[in-house]
Amino acid sequence: MNHTARSFQLVTGAAASPVILHVPHASRTIPPDVRNGILLDDDALTRELDHITDAHTAEIAAAAAGAAAVAPWQFVNRLSRLVVDPERFPDEREEMLAAGMGAVYTRTTHGEPLRPTALDPAPLLDRYFHPYAAAMTRAVAGRLDAAGRAVVIDVHSYPSHALPYELHGDGPRPPICLGTDPHHTPDELLALARAAFAGFGGIALDTPFAGTYVPLQYYRRDLRVSALMVEIRRDLYMDEPGGTAGPCLKRLASALADLVAALTR
Repeated sequence: MNHTARSFQLVTGAAASPVILHVPHASRTIPPDVRNGILLDDDALTRELDHITDAHTAEIAAAAAGAAAVAPWQFVNRLSRLVVDPERFPDEREEMLAAGMGAVYTRTTHGEPLRPTALDPAPLLDRYFHPYAAAMTRAVAGRLDAAGRAVVIDVHSYPSHALPYELHGDGPRPPICLGTDPHHTPDELLALARAAFAGFGGIALDTPFAGTYVPLQYYRRDLRVSALMVEIRRDLYMDEPGGTAGPCLKRLASALADLVAALTR
């Protein structure tokens, strides 16, 4: 059974599973009225979507969920992060504001104007960001009620070469980057992820992207919620930028399924 809203989808997993596979950046969909507020022409917008979209990550999560003996839940953003980015802080805590890429982007991956800099982000936050955050909070609450714990696994990808918007793009770019939080990423979770993704040529922590997603109601308040970000370098499984997926997608899905299995034993 799927519970679908305009901008997100919660795919039901096993009743007792604590795991939520969170896929926030896989979509290229932009509603027409939001498109009207974007300054890029169609060709430039297509190129930007190629760079900014974590292509095929929803497929990886879905394949992993289908292969898992105890199915995880999936929470999938059905709109592009160019509408709103649900993983950003909605306020001055967000460091990507410096690049014009807070919860509502005003700059592209290459630093070009995406929206007017004087844009009031409140309407987009009210329409898309806050309902998404509330639904994800409810999803986590459901896992806490059912399983006594919740494990949020963020499924992301990133380009093999740094883009200008990256604030920490000069660091290593391993095949697999694991993003962590000092409060919500316990050693056991990290060890299980290292084991699951050991076969892809290297793993590093928090480079070139750091952190992981926890709904703000639980963020650094409730350690029953654990979280990890899995960032997959795109040249492992697809043609960059924005191209088709290759055979490694199935291997990655299998590794993610192994992690889910380890978390539900």
